[in-house]
Amino acid sequence: MNYVYQLFALEGKTAIITGGTGVLGGEMAKALARCGVKVAVLGRNQENADRIVKEIREEGGEAIPLLANVVQKDSLEKARDTFFKSYKKLDILVNAAGGNMPGATITPEQTFFDLELQDFRKVMDLNLIGTVLPTQILASAMATQRSGVIINISSMAAQRALTRVVGYSASKAAIDNFTKWLAVEMAKKFGEGIRVNAIAPGFFIGEQNKSLLLNSDGTYTERGKTIIQHTPMGRFGEPSELIGTLIWLCSDASRFVTGTVIAVDGGFSAFSGV
Repeated sequence: MNYVYQLFALEGKTAIITGGTGVLGGEMAKALARCGVKVAVLGRNQENADRIVKEIREEGGEAIPLLANVVQKDSLEKARDTFFKSYKKLDILVNAAGGNMPGATITPEQTFFDLELQDFRKVMDLNLIGTVLPTQILASAMATQRSGVIINISSMAAQRALTRVVGYSASKAAIDNFTKWLAVEMAKKFGEGIRVNAIAPGFFIGEQNKSLLLNSDGTYTERGKTIIQHTPMGRFGEPSELIGTLIWLCSDASRFVTGTVIAVDGGFSAFSGV
């Protein structure tokens, strides 16, 4: 038992969670804090970041807020400097910032030719550049210390062709490729101490997709019904169900795991529909 505990022990480590004010990012920040990790909650809204930090501190955890936009270099550099004033090293970076927007989505009444290219670019920037840039700026310290864990957030939209969400799908597919590329880059140039992996959530209800999946009365929309029909477990995921995978990837229990994309999807990616 002592050996198993030692493998998963995270006490005293430090972490930055981008998108830490969101549903999934916030849950991840709180979970790591409960494991004894000193957490920096990075987001664009000071009030929301302060709220998550307050909740962590009320549970006895240690956390600080970081204000930054993941696609703006200057703000990320300021956040990095603030972080290192409080903590001497960075052990874990979770790139949980991301999202979608209506113009990069094709409604049932539209076709591909109605796609708003400007919004498509914004979604690509938010999800892809919003992962690459924070990693480049915040995780540079990992190269110096030759240790650290980077976890990106992928999606089922990266692995299976989903209707409507063309911009989001393209950007998350790029995340899968970037994760594998960076894992090789880090291991080859900075040693085995830096690992890069991704978590690919299945369908979780958040603010951005709630109207696509649920009617105002809480029943499933047609799209929601289709997703449930193609999820062997027959339900949507709960944010807390990502935590086991997160802790495993952050800990020494996965010390020979890098360049992987772990699905947490209730079997969605395994089901052919037949």
